[in-house]
Amino acid sequence: MASSSSSNIDDRQVGVQVRAYLASLPPEARKALARPFARLPPRAIEGFSYGMPAFRLEGQPLVWYAAWKDHISLYPMSTAIARAHADLREHHTSRGTIRFPVTSPPSSALVRRFVKARIAEIRTKGRRP
Repeated sequence: MASSSSSNIDDRQVGVQVRAYLASLPPEARKALARPFARLPPRAIEGFSYGMPAFRLEGQPLVWYAAWKDHISLYPMSTAIARAHADLREHHTSRGTIRFPVTSPPSSALVRRFVKARIAEIRTKGRRP
């Protein structure tokens, strides 16, 4: 996946930031974050903002993700969290965040579901009446 910058220097800087962030994590947290994000859309661009790794598509944020002391968080940037509330009963959610225990990260299928919902939102917002 590419990085979210306009020049090669910026692309490398984003990649360095993401790799440094992941390298700073304990191995268990690093592994928990790697699995669910392995199969994002090929046009998703790696980014880094707010001190967290992210993915972008068509200049819009798709999802941020982060590891904390006792959990990992998924920030799907989507209203899909409210629609998926029943599937997330076991997890702490807020308007823009889903928290998972490090020992039970989100499945790739769940991450893809939120990413697909976010892509649909981006494409819908991009249409002009």
